[in-house]
Amino acid sequence: MKSLGWFLLGALFLAAIGFGLVVFNSHGFSANEKPSALETWFARRVRSAAVPADARARANPIAESPEVLADARAHWADHCAGCHANDGSGQTTMGAKTYPPAPDMRLAETQQMTDGELFYIIQNGVRFSAMPAWSSGSAHLAHDEQDSWKLVDFIRHLPKMTAEEKHQMEGMNPKTPDELREEQEEEEFLKGADTHEPKTEHHHH
Repeated sequence: MKSLGWFLLGALFLAAIGFGLVVFNSHGFSANEKPSALETWFARRVRSAAVPADARARANPIAESPEVLADARAHWADHCAGCHANDGSGQTTMGAKTYPPAPDMRLAETQQMTDGELFYIIQNGVRFSAMPAWSSGSAHLAHDEQDSWKLVDFIRHLPKMTAEEKHQMEGMNPKTPDELREEQEEEEFLKGADTHEPKTEHHHH
């Protein structure tokens, strides 16, 4: 069975090369174009085939709870929202410009995946996409397995997110250099305003 799996994966890989050549000849390698329906279908099949059967069958050892979701929400806002958005929609400048674009993780294509599949993708990434590996093999990106399982719980929660949760996450998102500069300028302006406030004169009778 294992050899058959590797054969199918190899066949998909060779087909991907052939398909890529066709796309390159007609469109080049520009990421500005929206993937065709065929490309989207093929990318999903390759992603699914790349997850080993034993990994797909793994169950999440961490049950969803308010504390788990709070941890995962903070982790997601800091590490994942740049591409996937706080609400999982993928509607960010970076997420929309990757090829293929970051998926809307609230939809069935993601929500119907098993917990084991989601965990494996978080840990190992997806080749030929912008999804990095977050396992210990990538030291500069690594977090432990517990963090990844908590993120699986959070992904399940995405379709039910509240406006309050989204607002809370906005304060956890990393700041861009422009945003940091703007905050610093605003702080300096307010300090200057305090310094130049006219002093109130006190008259003694």
